[in-house]
Amino acid sequence: MLTARSLFQEIIDDDESFRLFCSIAASGESQGGWENARIAALVAPGMSALAPKITRHGADEDKHGRIFNALLRKRGLDPVPVPPETDYTMLLEQRGIGLAHEKLRRDAPLTEEDVVVYLAHSRVTEQRAADQMALLVRYFGDHPELGKAIRMIDNDEANHLAYCHEELLRLARAGHGRLIQRTLRASALAEIQVYRDVSLAVMGHMGRILGWPRAKAAALAAGIHGVYAYERAAGWHKMVGLRMPERRDALGGPATPVPAF
Repeated sequence: MLTARSLFQEIIDDDESFRLFCSIAASGESQGGWENARIAALVAPGMSALAPKITRHGADEDKHGRIFNALLRKRGLDPVPVPPETDYTMLLEQRGIGLAHEKLRRDAPLTEEDVVVYLAHSRVTEQRAADQMALLVRYFGDHPELGKAIRMIDNDEANHLAYCHEELLRLARAGHGRLIQRTLRASALAEIQVYRDVSLAVMGHMGRILGWPRAKAAALAAGIHGVYAYERAAGWHKMVGLRMPERRDALGGPATPVPAF
């Protein structure tokens, strides 16, 4: 029976598909680390109190990139180039979601509106990351090779999502509510399309590596399109709601080190 668990098990059991999976994950996390570091360095003068939390967010993302690369090294594997059609971060930027890398490469301070847009975009993408890691922990939290790594990343992603909720609620009270609402909706609708496209591309590459028959590849593609249809109709609302999290001040301290990796 084709299930999320059996599918991922097949991917991690094969060195080449595992290599591609970890390479894509490490690249995306490292890119997120760079983006957050630049945003922290350029944060709007009136929002300087946010800089340590943004720095912590970036440090966590860098750590996740190192973890995925360490998982490759443990198998004696090297990273592979990430196919452009699987580059989630780049494709989101091309859709105008988040802060443009061109802006982050300059030394001009960001505006308060820029920071609000960054946080709203992060709230959407961190929801996706938190949901994916929760699924992996559910199926592979006790896996001897992956369990410790995915539990660690899952905890960080929950912190990141809580931080986005708390800070956006604070900024809404400060008068940014309409911008937040508008940005969340645009980000969510664009993200679900990018996620669909990246999922199809990743499964296409995995299918070629693992030699999936056409019927299996078609069933997976249909499933991805089905998820998109649901998210386009109603599921995207989960990405735009704001509520005060149970984890308060989730990024208020230094990043947790990972000596085991």
